[in-house]
Amino acid sequence: MLDTIEQYEFEPGYVAFTMPSLKRLRVQVGSMTVADTTRALVLYESDHLPVYYFPIEDVREEFLLPSKTTTEDPYKGIATHYSLNTGITLVEDGAWRYLDPVKGCPPISGYMSFVWGKMGHWFEEDEEIFVHARDPFRRVDCLPSSRRVQVILDGEQVADSRRGVFLFETGHPVRHYLPISDTRLDMFAPSRYISRCPYKGISNYYHVTTPKKRHENMVWYYPEPVHEAERIKGLVCFHHELVDKILVDGVEISKEATAASDGYF
Repeated sequence: MLDTIEQYEFEPGYVAFTMPSLKRLRVQVGSMTVADTTRALVLYESDHLPVYYFPIEDVREEFLLPSKTTTEDPYKGIATHYSLNTGITLVEDGAWRYLDPVKGCPPISGYMSFVWGKMGHWFEEDEEIFVHARDPFRRVDCLPSSRRVQVILDGEQVADSRRGVFLFETGHPVRHYLPISDTRLDMFAPSRYISRCPYKGISNYYHVTTPKKRHENMVWYYPEPVHEAERIKGLVCFHHELVDKILVDGVEISKEATAASDGYF
């Protein structure tokens, strides 16, 4: 499949291609299912997250309302937008399709996609998914490790453990998940903030207060992670980008620039 991908003639190096998804995919607005298919495509495009496209035959067209909104994309063409009205909930400009894609774009004219954040729920089979379509080219490995992990914050050692789980995720720095009993729990205070990850699930947070400062949402954990990340259930992880340093077997781990501010941990 990947060896057949072609670049756009007018933009060498830029690619867009689709792959079929064998999963059952569903989208809901409120409690109403607006799309349900086992024939979806996943669109991959340079510098973009993957996007699910649904065959128009598997979309509840009676919920669609034509919109005056159109947008133009140099790599796909002019998108016609639609609002959705389930009779209970109205979502303006919640869906789009390309009726006449430009040359070089994959054949998606018979498909429709939805604005992720405007929909109520997304499901792969019977598991709810979050944030964006899952990328089958991304891997998450959760490996138990007896290597010593020390976390230093404001000059204080706030964690020291040999019972961690190291999480290796494609395109992200290694994250060190530790038993909460191996941390300075007396410095923790629960936060109401939550974030979502398509590959790990819904995370909760703690604030951490040292003698010098209160650090908002410094530590997160997944109380009920998705099955691929089950080994990190209940373990806590410190925001490496914001602590003084993390040592593994006495060696300081270099910090990497990330998109952590978007809530992807």
